[in-house]
Order: sequence, then C-alpha cells, then structure tokens
Amino acid sequence: MEWYLKVLKQYAGFSGRARRKEYWMFVLFNIIFCVVAAVLDNLLGLTMSDEIPYGVFYCLYVLAIFLPGLAVNVRRLHDVGKGGGWIFISLIPLIGYIWLLVLLCTDGEQGSNRFGQNPK
Repeated sequence: MEWYLKVLKQYAGFSGRARRKEYWMFVLFNIIFCVVAAVLDNLLGLTMSDEIPYGVFYCLYVLAIFLPGLAVNVRRLHDVGKGGGWIFISLIPLIGYIWLLVLLCTDGEQGSNRFGQNPK
C-alpha cells in the first residue's frame, strides 16, 4: 500500500524514475480499487445501464487516478532509459502493447541515467 500512496504523493510528477516494484504494486492496488468501485456501483444500483456495469464510483475513481497512472508509467519508462514518448508505442496494435509490457517488466538501468539516480 505504501507504493500506491507514494505514487499518489507524486500525483503529476513526470520527472525521475520509478522502480518495477513501485509500478507493479500501483497496478495491483489500482486493479483492486477498480473492482471494488465496480462492485459498489452494482450493489448500489448506480450503473449507467444494464449493458454497462460501471457507474459513478468507478468513473470518478478512473478520472482521479488517470494522471498519477500516466505519471508512474512515464517514470517507469525513464528507469529503463526511455523517454515518456515511448508510451505511444502502445498505439501500434498488439505489438505495441507487448513491447510496452516488455519495457515495463525490464530491470532499470544500473546507476544514474539522464532521468536521475537509480531508485534502488
């Protein structure tokens, strides 16, 4: 949970580097909170329609977490020595998502790089 809160403290901080652990713990807790928000919406009957299982809580959470999620994604790319623009590689169908996943799973560069000191 501390890694999730660390990302939220750097709400729109696109500079620096993020370790794999920081990124993937954020992703894990983000998935958990999205599921909880969707379940709450369904239990309280706040879904948009019968076909769309999302509602107010889910939409508000996704809107609130978009910017920190983007920022930690960019910082994770910085850790492997890539610029933030590499996030757009995911726009290439199928191959782009796979390549981005490989970059996000790769260990960061040892020592400092042009984006800052090694966070390990």
